[in-house]
Amino acid sequence: MTDFEPKIVAFLCNWCSYRGADLAGTSRMKCAANVRAIRVMCSGRVEPAFILRAFELGADGVLVLGCHPGDCHYAEGNYKALRRMMLLKRMLKQLGIEEDRFRLDWVSASEGDRFTHVVNDMTEKVRALGPFKAREEAKVA
Repeated sequence: MTDFEPKIVAFLCNWCSYRGADLAGTSRMKCAANVRAIRVMCSGRVEPAFILRAFELGADGVLVLGCHPGDCHYAEGNYKALRRMMLLKRMLKQLGIEEDRFRLDWVSASEGDRFTHVVNDMTEKVRALGPFKAREEAKVA
């Protein structure tokens, strides 16, 4: 299973985590290339259905990164994301999707090193789990 490279979809907040990813890139920090970034205006705009759809379409893991609580450009968007994702985690468990395949975390625009740490950690955890086999079971009709 050493040939397995996980496909990870990451929803990145435009104001913080996307810019943290940009800082990591311009600073030439070592970061796993397994993440496919989707820029959203706010982590609070990420619907749980987006995460389920990502798994359905072939993602081995999904990452949602937003501004640190209290620093949201839209005041409370990251708190909304936190509430939604806590409920989603329960639902993923009921669907038989391992907990380490999904992660919500906070990365500011000045934290390129934190972005690389989160991405590398997520990649290693998903790589250890292996390919997502429950795709057919997790499909939403």
